[in-house]
Amino acid sequence: MGLVYVFLTILFTVYGQLVIKWQVNMAGGFPISASGKALYLFHLLLNPWVISSLFAAFLAALCWMSAMTKLELSYAYPFMSLSFVLVFILSLFFFHESFTIVKLLGILLIISGVIVLGQSA
Repeated sequence: MGLVYVFLTILFTVYGQLVIKWQVNMAGGFPISASGKALYLFHLLLNPWVISSLFAAFLAALCWMSAMTKLELSYAYPFMSLSFVLVFILSLFFFHESFTIVKLLGILLIISGVIVLGQSA
């Protein structure tokens, strides 16, 4: 059950990151003035999608605390790097972000590290 909590933590985290990026893209450029920046961020904080991403972060924290009751930190924490992998893949599809061989190599290194560390338990 511990790994289920870890993967829920990852899913809630990835959801939050993607929603924040989506809503920031929709809101437009970051203003130059300090008051413009404050207003920009305030409007984002009132956005229902942004609120849902903050709630997802809260749920991720609850799932992580639950995972910590079942697993050693040194075993569970490397799995969190899979959030980088999922964000990378999903950002390619949703935001048409750049794909490079260097990024792919980094993702493969992350996955390899998770596999190695996951087998050490």
